[in-house]
Amino acid sequence: MDDVAIDGGSSSTEKTRPSARRARRVRMTGAERREQLLDIGRTLFAERGFEGTSVEEIAAKAGVSKPVVYEHFGGKEGLYAVVVDREMRQLLDMVTGALTAGHPRELLEQAAFALLDYIETFTDGFRILVRDSPVAQSTGTFASLISDIATQVEDILGMEFKNRGFDPKLAPLYAQALVGMVALTGQWWLDARRPKKAEVAAHLVNLAWHGLDGLEPKPRLIGHRKS
Repeated sequence: MDDVAIDGGSSSTEKTRPSARRARRVRMTGAERREQLLDIGRTLFAERGFEGTSVEEIAAKAGVSKPVVYEHFGGKEGLYAVVVDREMRQLLDMVTGALTAGHPRELLEQAAFALLDYIETFTDGFRILVRDSPVAQSTGTFASLISDIATQVEDILGMEFKNRGFDPKLAPLYAQALVGMVALTGQWWLDARRPKKAEVAAHLVNLAWHGLDGLEPKPRLIGHRKS
């Protein structure tokens, strides 16, 4: 277990004798400490990136010594890898979970909303995923995450292509194109935050569904999500 010192209560005698005060220590379990370090690391990595964050700062904000960070994660790289892995799984789960049965155009809406929902709810996580870092190659980059999501979409597109008489072998290409378009737009919307989420989703689907030649001047959403 890890210890963290807090100021305990003082008796009247202790108030007249400051040197007699003793800090009461409350124990934090290893699991609790690990989660605390992950939360602190996540915030710092989002604000400053991997290079701009130090083990010293993480430890200081947690109120522990540097060896505690090394004990739990082996160093900054290990902590960063866990943070990235969690965010990747969170985003992947949100996107794949949103792809329910329905009209193909509605599936596009669901995918767009899922990514925009993640950006809105887990802003720090998304900032971490789109940053470059020295350990990105081993822990997974944003590009590899998009590829994972595209693989999920690929299966759905493959079935639609087959039903419509198109070559299902082209499904991976279209899946990468569609998911990449939504992801890059989401990266732009991360800071712009305009227009509103539903409008962004509608315009994304408008382009993907109609192409430039058939764009609707005022695109609409056909699914149950309207905001």
